Amino acid sequence: MKTLQKGDVVPHFKATDQDGNTISLKDYKGKKLVVFFYPKANTPGCTAEACDLRDHYKELQSQGYELLGVSADSEKRQKNFKEKYDFPFPLLADEDKEVIDTFGVWGPKKFMGKEYDGIHRKTFIIDETGKVDRVIDKVKTKEHAAQILDN
Repeated sequence: MKTLQKGDVVPHFKATDQDGNTISLKDYKGKKLVVFFYPKANTPGCTAEACDLRDHYKELQSQGYELLGVSADSEKRQKNFKEKYDFPFPLLADEDKEVIDTFGVWGPKKFMGKEYDGIHRKTFIIDETGKVDRVIDKVKTKEHAAQILDN
């Protein structure tokens, strides 16, 4: 797993969101972008994380941030997740793992003694030029907006 680091230029990526729209990195050129990766829609930790970002969305926007959530869930599952919790930001349905692999967040994990491959919960803050400004490796699901806003 080769994860993007601070200072890396983010390679071009594109994927479809919960509504089937194609979203790509170039859509955010000249903007600060927060790309947060989560293992699975509608699970407790992922819901807490996304809801915290939703609850602080206006604050994040006032600091100039756009948000993009990414998991390997289907469009339908992402749509259900977005509608159920009224998220104001797109959720990418990265079933082919193009974006996940671009950022290097797929790899071995451990849960309850079992080892398996999956998405690592990480957040990347990308500056207006498309470079990684910061990587949050230890995401606090219930306080994630504060982690982003506390530079």
